[in-house]
Amino acid sequence: MHLNYSAPPMVWAGLALMCMREAVLHTRNNASNSALKEEEMVKRVDKSVDEIFFISATSMAIEAIVCIRQRFVVTFLQAPISMAALYIHSLLKLAFLCSFWPIITALSLNYPAVFNFGDSNSDTGGIVAGKAFTLARFNGQTYFHEFSGRFCDGRLIIDFLMETMELPYMNPYLESVGSPSFQTGCNFATGGATIQPANAASMNPFSFNLQLSQFFRFKNRVLTLLSKDNELEKYLPAEDYFRKALYMFDIGQNDLDGALYSLKSEKQVLDFVLKLVYDLNYGMKRLYNAGARNFWVHNTGPLGCLPRIISTFGENPSNLDEHGCIASHNRAATIFNQKLRDICLQFLAQCPEANITYVDIYSIKLNLISNHSLYSKQA
Repeated sequence: MHLNYSAPPMVWAGLALMCMREAVLHTRNNASNSALKEEEMVKRVDKSVDEIFFISATSMAIEAIVCIRQRFVVTFLQAPISMAALYIHSLLKLAFLCSFWPIITALSLNYPAVFNFGDSNSDTGGIVAGKAFTLARFNGQTYFHEFSGRFCDGRLIIDFLMETMELPYMNPYLESVGSPSFQTGCNFATGGATIQPANAASMNPFSFNLQLSQFFRFKNRVLTLLSKDNELEKYLPAEDYFRKALYMFDIGQNDLDGALYSLKSEKQVLDFVLKLVYDLNYGMKRLYNAGARNFWVHNTGPLGCLPRIISTFGENPSNLDEHGCIASHNRAATIFNQKLRDICLQFLAQCPEANITYVDIYSIKLNLISNHSLYSKQA
């Protein structure tokens, strides 16, 4: 995980789960008129909501509310009760939405394995193992109390999710030392990875297409080994795990980061973003055709709020938004997230057995940044 703000670094992972509350998907028309009739609301949300589920989250959260239509999942968490006054408006909006979908049932994050694709936001040691990459001294110090291969000083969001599912922390595909177990999944994410294929100038060769190739080799190798010795299920995922597993994606930030040094017009950004989400969609379809059914997709955070981006592009005050972030970079991230949402809906229409969880990381992080003084007091 990148350290995107000056608050205590590892508050990010914990608070991200605590505050995953504003991740309700907005439609292109941003349906905000409380006088909308039921049929108008259903049309506005592209038929993306059918049932409302309440599920237990980690010990850091009060509850999670998940809206599902045709297996398209939108997740957000309420913050602690002590902050309830902050969220009255959000709860009123939620109550309005809930009035149209009265079905309430339980949803379980019960997956036997997880396969993750991404960049440093979910890298649990891949780039360190794959390139002998040296991380700063703070790596792992606040939780693991030793070198952990993570781009933070404690746990990542994916670590908290694994804890919630009562699964071990993920081992990176590229790690060969220490007899890593892959029984409950494998992490293909590496810091600096991109959706675009890497080239000779890329700092990280393990782009999304290569991560997919690694997964398919991993799967084929696992099935071959299990056919010869089923005792290896102690260390490798069983064959049916590949269909039942959760496939996670957290990638795209580095593509936007690099491109925005040269892309100037919004049309250029849009064309570039469309290529990115197309490539991501293509990879997800490859996994679907190979049996994957459960997908968890993170959108990208407010890129313009990274300290490095602010120091590079923020000399001119006119480049800053009301949060002190670079407005053009946040607009690009918003465009990417809108198109990513659209491509998820298209994916569901084309792949009827798919389940997709779309997580609005942008809203989560922007909330942390815009209300940093409140959260720093909590910390």
